[in-house]
Amino acid sequence: MLGTPLLFLPSPTEVLVKSRKRAFTAAAMSAALGIGAFAALVGGIGTAQADTARTAKPAVAAAATSGGVKIAYYDQWSVYGNAFYPKNLDTEGIAGKVDVLNYSFENIDPTNLTCFEATKASDSTNEQDPNAGDGAGDAFADYQKSFGSDISVNGTADVWNQPIVGNFNQLKELKAKYPNLKIVASLGGWTYSKYFSDVAATDASRKKFVSSCIDMFIKGNLPVQGGYGGTGSAAGIFDGFDIDWEYPASPGGHVGNHYSANDTANYTALLAEFRTELNAYGSANGGKHMLLSAALPAGQDKISKIQTNQIGQYLDYANIMTYDMHGAFETTGPTNHQAPLYQSASDPSSVIAPGSEKYSADNAIKAWTTGDPAYGIPGGMPANKITMGYPLYYRGWSGVSAGSNHGLYQPASGPAAARGISQVAGTAYYKELTGIVDNPSDTFWDAASQSNYFYNGSEFWTGLGAQQIQADADYAHCNGLAGSMMYSLLDLDASTTLFNKIVTATNGSAASCSTTPPTTPPTTPPTTPPTTPPTTPPTTPPTGGTCTLPSWSPTAIYVNGNQVSWQGHNWQAKWWTTNEQPGTTGEWGVWLDLGAC
Repeated sequence: MLGTPLLFLPSPTEVLVKSRKRAFTAAAMSAALGIGAFAALVGGIGTAQADTARTAKPAVAAAATSGGVKIAYYDQWSVYGNAFYPKNLDTEGIAGKVDVLNYSFENIDPTNLTCFEATKASDSTNEQDPNAGDGAGDAFADYQKSFGSDISVNGTADVWNQPIVGNFNQLKELKAKYPNLKIVASLGGWTYSKYFSDVAATDASRKKFVSSCIDMFIKGNLPVQGGYGGTGSAAGIFDGFDIDWEYPASPGGHVGNHYSANDTANYTALLAEFRTELNAYGSANGGKHMLLSAALPAGQDKISKIQTNQIGQYLDYANIMTYDMHGAFETTGPTNHQAPLYQSASDPSSVIAPGSEKYSADNAIKAWTTGDPAYGIPGGMPANKITMGYPLYYRGWSGVSAGSNHGLYQPASGPAAARGISQVAGTAYYKELTGIVDNPSDTFWDAASQSNYFYNGSEFWTGLGAQQIQADADYAHCNGLAGSMMYSLLDLDASTTLFNKIVTATNGSAASCSTTPPTTPPTTPPTTPPTTPPTTPPTTPPTGGTCTLPSWSPTAIYVNGNQVSWQGHNWQAKWWTTNEQPGTTGEWGVWLDLGAC
């Protein structure tokens, strides 16, 4: 899940700027089994210690894809205690390397069920407050906070008679300097998702909500507040929307969120309405293509509530939140990875009902693309629209004994102590953990899950290291994914260490693509099927009793989604493969049996 707007508003005179705290929340999500060979990046983040052994993987030709889109979130509240201004995106070299900047987060008016602007603190640090985000927002940060020449993008101080000031005006200056940069307004987030179910409920409510968002953020008709705003005052800043509904039809969101079984179909309809109205606006304004993306869950239980085979047609990018799978919300452990690429056989966490899988990035990606019958997930999301999620923050425990593998999968006394900027126990930004996450002596590698972790003898932290960044990027390249999504830029150090590593890995290509997972099956296969087998094959058999798909060839190269016929069955590749005969690789192998043909 993504972080959310935070608790403290500045004083009206802004003599004392108070820090903002981001609430890292307790809804863990799943992910998926990864592929891809890894190669450690040089320098920057610490070198892996501990487990260097891994299953041998054949050296085969790299997958065809290289490069990829780079998407990153810039949080509205970054300008307070973090003093991380839009100018930093310029001076730290970020704006010239990222393709899409997601400005997060805007809220839903609880009364009118529209987009709106207000200056009201949320209660986002209180996970038990069902009304934590009701009516909350930060119009002050958006377009009423004045920037001096020392912190403005173009070096010019704001003046009193500008139409707008604040972050919005700084983003406008940033776009003037980087004309290829796209900026979208991110709606929702963990604390602001309560009323998505309401705005999506009917055709009329969808039209009302979407048109209000386009009017406010695309046409730029901001309400006049604090002497700023007005008709067209923010026009030309935003290039579209990012929808962060956490989560449709699921009780797994913030306490008090509205949800309904109807959300499944209504979510698709809401995205369709956004696409329709954005297209209409673009057509009326020189044929401009307006962006629409969504932050999407990585947990099988939440993915199953979304029409994975339908929403892709409306989206430019599907940003899968492949993180927050484990953390100190599991108060006393055992310690675990927050963003495992693969599911490890040693993972002590419980399986996700009703299937037999656990949380990992590959399980999520495969559920979105090829489907997961055990959870009733049809798949169908185009791989080339999916981005891998990279967390720029860390989750940690304290009171962790070393055990046999440097604190991994060990009990803890509780969450790691809160750090000075993030101020949330059990979480910390990269820039708050220097000396640990950039220390080779504290950096370890779990080959089974292809995840880095960090242990200093007492504290255990889970998050990105150099090897995991490369492994994730290799996975994306080997599976034809669109690129990378990073949350959130305010977590970075001044050298933007993690960001630069992710950009380098995303811009490259995989040295090789494995045809075998790095571990044995992650869980013991059940003696009976986890779900009742379908009465009909998952795809309609061709008529006439013959197989019409191309016959499998031992010399051909197949990638995620390719389909073939072999020995009376249709088969679909789950990842890159060559010379692996369908029907011989078993349940956990590369070929998914689509049924007789």
